[in-house]
Amino acid sequence: MSTQDSNPDRIALLQGTLDLLILRTLLLGPCHGQGVARSIQRQSEEVFFVDHGSLYIALQRLEDKKWIRAKWGVSENNRRARFYYLTPKGREQLSDKTTEWQRLTRAVGLILDSGGKPQGEEV
Repeated sequence: MSTQDSNPDRIALLQGTLDLLILRTLLLGPCHGQGVARSIQRQSEEVFFVDHGSLYIALQRLEDKKWIRAKWGVSENNRRARFYYLTPKGREQLSDKTTEWQRLTRAVGLILDSGGKPQGEEV
């Protein structure tokens, strides 16, 4: 069994991260899927590239949880597209997940900044 198979949290963390980025992007206003992907890529200074398959699965998951809603509209290039909106429940989740993410990144930073010295041991 691979490490990934024995650690279901690994996938949940990745999904949760994408969910958080989508919710944060929609805080700026309604957007269609392609626009969400471009916004995440642009805001991350091209570090993140969101695969469209993963994006649309995540959008559907967030819609199922009632964190976002969607309605049909016309994109800037005059094509029919689904526009996604953050719901009040989604705003609450964004706040909660942002706090969790900040705690996680702080904890990782503390470990990385420790210089590799085990805590409590004489050097």
